[in-house]
Amino acid sequence: MRIGITGQHGFIGTHLFNYLGLKENVARINFEKNFFQHEQLLRNFVKQCDVIIHLAAMNRHSDPEILYQTNINLVQQLINAMKAEKVTPHIIFSSSTQEERDNIYGKSKKEGRKLFINWAEKHNATFTGMVIPNVFGPFGNPYYNSVIATFSHQLTHNEKPKIDIDTSLKLIYVGELVEEIWKIIQQKKSANTCNIHHTIETKVSEILSLLETYKTQYFENNFFSCIRNRYELNLFNTFRSYIDYEKHYPVFFKKNTDNRGAFVEAVKTLIGGQFSYSTTHAGITRGDHFHTRKIERFAVIQGKAQIKLRRIGTNEVLCFNLDGENPSFVDMPVWYSHNITNVGSKELLTLFWINEFFDPSDPDTYFEKV
Repeated sequence: MRIGITGQHGFIGTHLFNYLGLKENVARINFEKNFFQHEQLLRNFVKQCDVIIHLAAMNRHSDPEILYQTNINLVQQLINAMKAEKVTPHIIFSSSTQEERDNIYGKSKKEGRKLFINWAEKHNATFTGMVIPNVFGPFGNPYYNSVIATFSHQLTHNEKPKIDIDTSLKLIYVGELVEEIWKIIQQKKSANTCNIHHTIETKVSEILSLLETYKTQYFENNFFSCIRNRYELNLFNTFRSYIDYEKHYPVFFKKNTDNRGAFVEAVKTLIGGQFSYSTTHAGITRGDHFHTRKIERFAVIQGKAQIKLRRIGTNEVLCFNLDGENPSFVDMPVWYSHNITNVGSKELLTLFWINEFFDPSDPDTYFEKV
């Protein structure tokens, strides 16, 4: 199945593109923003696709008319390209609960959905018009994608969050949203209005309270907070994605030494999990995989190691050198491939902690070289 995503490099588009990369029998057709500026590039794109998820849109602009016309034009350009190539891929359109509100963005999405409905009816094509609640998750843009992105960035960068209106928000985690999109792709059914249901409803103040707990307990004092449900796990993983890893890691342990030897508290947690350790011979690398939900800590307590991280879909590699003479740790962020290499001459001893037991039927472990 050949799938293309307009807005591929945006917040939701990035997560969806990476998620589809984990599926068998899926070919991801690359999309670039400049395709909308070059008719032939757009036509080449649409004729390659069995499915197009249209996420590209302008969310904000000082001139409401520019915002409205931009979003309508993007829809019309896609329709024109499909007509020119005489193709009818399954169109999945990302609209918003903002449709219910009297604002230009919501109006542009509602009108864009109607344009696709008319095209699908005239050409006997499959169309799904998703109406999506507020979305949060790792790597969203602060001050743009969500209040959670803004709060998380502020709390990890010595800024003070402020609540303007303590409203109740209906939310869905980006990982849950892309799973819903995958179901729609597989179903291959038309639905002019497909309401994507929120998975949590909570007040802004309740969100901030949890994030402040993560800042105090995890970011400042290095122990894992109590995570009571899947929503809190998703919120925690979102929060820690805004940490500046290059400045924050490695974190050094407090090493207590007396005439008996040394004692170090390696992991403090209120959420259980699994502890393990490995020995690694000189020059050997372990890992080269990533997780989409798991929380994991690598603590070097003997020998010399280099830990490398690379966010999936990017080329930048973060490197951290750790030495058991001064024990320290690095926590693995979600959607980052990671590995650890013994760069010393002696055996490397590493302590691992992960927040859930290994389940062979649902390992959440995907192999990819850093």
